[in-house]
Amino acid sequence: MTEEADIPEDHPRYESLVTRHRIEAGVEKGITSLQGLIAEGRGETFDYLLGEETIESADAAARAAAALLLVADHPVLSVNGNVAALVPGELIDLAEAVDADLEVNLFNRTDARMRAIVDHLEAHGATDVKGLAADARIPGLDHERAKVDADGIADADVVLVPLEDGDRAAALADLDKREIVIDLNPLSRSAQVAAVPIVDNILRAVPNVTRHARELQGASREDLEGIVAEFDADRALAAAEAAIREGVGRDDDYNPVT
Repeated sequence: MTEEADIPEDHPRYESLVTRHRIEAGVEKGITSLQGLIAEGRGETFDYLLGEETIESADAAARAAAALLLVADHPVLSVNGNVAALVPGELIDLAEAVDADLEVNLFNRTDARMRAIVDHLEAHGATDVKGLAADARIPGLDHERAKVDADGIADADVVLVPLEDGDRAAALADLDKREIVIDLNPLSRSAQVAAVPIVDNILRAVPNVTRHARELQGASREDLEGIVAEFDADRALAAAEAAIREGVGRDDDYNPVT
């Protein structure tokens, strides 16, 4: 298997190749599932149509996401197998920047896989990773994603939900939790129910949210809440869809303010 270090950074498909490598390595470590490989391929299609760059509306969403995480009473970053494989260190940086908990949550949940992901995050510097207790449930879900920690996602007021099917995102929204979703498909159910949908590759989106969070750390609560209130999720999704359907650069006139 090609090592990530062997991929030249000037390769025109560098980001795509790195992503594939990390998912493949995650399968070998027991972190990602084979279904995760399929999901990654689906997302890569949308990224290709976006020009593999962060469009203006996605950057505005990242800024709103940072503000929302900073004003949250208890923000939690949800981690599945693909997320753990792709951005473990970046997610830890974001958690530190916004004082958020990390919680592992899986559809294909086994004790061994949960432990492998927690160990993987801890190897990258995470501490007190949640998800193993599973002492609470999300109402309305009949599968393993319903299992959450009582002092984690169950108690959160803001949840970052990256790279995930929409049933749990919808269930969390029904609990009046405000959600930040990272999803390259603006028509997905996850993106549609999110308070802040970020239509971007997770490799770019997570560091971008962290960058905005660090820039906004000195802002007043009033200013942060203003950034969140002014963000228009429907407009951001429409801009992303237009960029995908009509070509990159078509959202140059995007304005996140309602």
